[in-house]
Amino acid sequence: MNIDKQLKDEETVSGADSLKGKETVSEETVGAAGESAGGEEVRISPRTGKPIDKSKSHKRKGKPRGGNSPVIGDNGLMLEPGDNTKFLSLNMELYNLPEIDMENVEEVQQRLNDYFGIYAKYDTKPTVAGMALALNGMNRRTLIAIVNDYATGGAGYKTALPQAVALCIKKAYFLMENLWENYMQNGKVNPVAGIFLGKNNYGYQDKTEYVLTPNAQQD
Repeated sequence: MNIDKQLKDEETVSGADSLKGKETVSEETVGAAGESAGGEEVRISPRTGKPIDKSKSHKRKGKPRGGNSPVIGDNGLMLEPGDNTKFLSLNMELYNLPEIDMENVEEVQQRLNDYFGIYAKYDTKPTVAGMALALNGMNRRTLIAIVNDYATGGAGYKTALPQAVALCIKKAYFLMENLWENYMQNGKVNPVAGIFLGKNNYGYQDKTEYVLTPNAQQD
């Protein structure tokens, strides 16, 4: 009888039984973990060979969609019931204003007062385009030309309106600029919209200009 062969066969059988026992224990452990988790799927860690405890797993906290954008989300962009009616009624009232004599300073002054009164009545911010519409429906660019002494026809490089009328319009326009600054400093207007209005209506800029002076070469 070969003793070495018998010992080798016994070791093989013993090793197989040991592996089978480990597999059985592992399956029982997984089954117990699955029952304790309420029937949920149990994941085994490849590093430890044990079930993963989901309560200790770390979740990466991401930034909400849109972040701190002043445009995305409810940042004054949501309409409330009746808003469309209010803005439409305001503009229809401006549209139906009778024409005035643009060379009469008293009529122009009264019209500008009426313009600001209409916006105050509807509790909304006045606009440059609305002021132009109130002044006999002129273009916004024409209004800006009057304020900045650009040519509007008939008087060379200056506006064709009388000086007193032009000064009256300029004063009302500068009042609008002051309102815009107050809104911006006190957070009463969307920052993106406020910057846009400042650049397009009041000439503000946020760019840096460089002046290059060439050196004069002397003999």
